Amino acid sequence: MELPNDIPSCRDNIDRLDDEILRILNERSQYVIQVGHLKKQKDASAHLHTQGRETAIVERLAAKNPGPFPSSAIRPVYREIMSASLSLEGSQTVAYLGPPATFTHLAAVNKFGESAEYIPVSSIKDVFDEVERGRIRFGIVPVENSTEGVVNHTLDLLVDSPLLIYGEIMFEIAHNVLSKADSLEQIKTIYSHPQAIAQCRKWLEANLPTAVIAEEPSTARAAERCVNDTTAGAIASEIAAEIYGLKILRSRIEDNIHNSTRFLILSQRGSERTGKDKTSIIVSAKDRVGALYDMIRPFSSYGINMTKIESRPTRRKVWEYLFFMDLEGHQDDDRLKKAIDEVKGRCLFLKVLGSYPSASS
Repeated sequence: MELPNDIPSCRDNIDRLDDEILRILNERSQYVIQVGHLKKQKDASAHLHTQGRETAIVERLAAKNPGPFPSSAIRPVYREIMSASLSLEGSQTVAYLGPPATFTHLAAVNKFGESAEYIPVSSIKDVFDEVERGRIRFGIVPVENSTEGVVNHTLDLLVDSPLLIYGEIMFEIAHNVLSKADSLEQIKTIYSHPQAIAQCRKWLEANLPTAVIAEEPSTARAAERCVNDTTAGAIASEIAAEIYGLKILRSRIEDNIHNSTRFLILSQRGSERTGKDKTSIIVSAKDRVGALYDMIRPFSSYGINMTKIESRPTRRKVWEYLFFMDLEGHQDDDRLKKAIDEVKGRCLFLKVLGSYPSASS
């Protein structure tokens, strides 16, 4: 293709192509609305958001992309196209630990796009409650951090909740010191969520050794505390600085430069099979020598890869533990189904938390 040699002609062609893109987006939206209509005819409560289809679209386009448009940009572009399209079919409501600009909020937007409806709630328990009651379709909760490990409160709530894990989000966490102050020397108190404080402990000891460390329910709530106090600082996101009108005094203060958090997407309904799935379960071992080994041996026998195991006290009997496990595959896969059935006969309790697309795939 021969390109023009003057800027006005190039811009005219860009405008022409933008008009064509707009026409195609609206044509695409008509088909999306029809798909939603057909889905609702079959099942009024079906999820309009389909993770497998979303992934397949992005992967197909990335494989076909001849450039120069970067393949890495295809996902964020299509995330917003699909988010806007889904909003035409019906509101995609998502509950998260608020207020706005928490890392849970940012992770949710990274997954569902700007056109979803985001509902802030005051606790992780409230996220579960809103989805369980059917007032909100999806909930986002943190479950594990690469620096501080698991979020025990989330694991405890999963034990008794009827909700299923619909998906997971791996999200890089970058912490910043926000304040109305002009320098670190003016800060007397640092506010943040306990997890954020723990992830920045070494930096705080080295740079703000005399500051009072105060815990808040969320990083965004910590930023709010600094709006009218020039002696206060918050550990929070860059977006929180914009929303609450604070200065970023120091960027990237997390102790681990590869700091990331795994979030779970909760729903009343499970996710469809994609071929690149993960299954999470909870099991309780019998109180005898070798019980745990005997309980997990079927996974090895059937060639199932266990990617994670985490123990928690049951809180019902002294020295009795629950084991949270992540397994490769979908619960409907023949090998995994047989392995789970065999484990059921060797344990006191087994609950499948859900099968869902692996975020690493």
